[in-house]
Amino acid sequence: MTKKYLLGVAIVLTLNLVGCATIQPKRIDNVCCIFEEFPDWYKAAKKSEKTWGVPVHVQMAIMHQESSFRSDAKPPRKVCFGIIPWKRPTSACGYTQAVNSTWRLYKKSSGNLCASRNNFKDATDFIGWYAKTAHRKLGIGSNNVYALYLAYHEGLGGYAKKTYLRKRWLMQVAKKVTLRSHLYQKQLQGCKVSLPKPHWWN
Repeated sequence: MTKKYLLGVAIVLTLNLVGCATIQPKRIDNVCCIFEEFPDWYKAAKKSEKTWGVPVHVQMAIMHQESSFRSDAKPPRKVCFGIIPWKRPTSACGYTQAVNSTWRLYKKSSGNLCASRNNFKDATDFIGWYAKTAHRKLGIGSNNVYALYLAYHEGLGGYAKKTYLRKRWLMQVAKKVTLRSHLYQKQLQGCKVSLPKPHWWN
């Protein structure tokens, strides 16, 4: 095979990958606009709500903070010698920013073995599962966004040990996520009638 042929194949594969990638919503501060742009996202979030009991506005507020709804989001790389890009600080990636170990536990526990952190439907299901687990093990209510986000960020063990008390910045972020969930809830009340209705089998 010639170099020109291989180059052509590489270009086609790259274009296909780009075409399959989900673009970040245009207006991430308005949940109604997000669901208008991506109606299947609303159906996925409602299904997660039905499965795990975690409201749509809570799921979306957490995802906004974690990835700004970017499917390819990753923590920035560390820098070696001040200029050389180095390793990333964690294995977090995708819509949820879940690390490898937590994602493996989710897949095993939920039975969603083919789940991907780059898939919005799987991401909403993960957030619902995590919140349900936090409720079962720590007694955190699904509407207690402040405590839920702290547990999401620190892990269930970290939350139980109250590691967040040493991180004032994190507690400020948890307050920010809480306010965003309230905003999203209010927005959803105003546009709910225009949102797509989930299928009867969901």
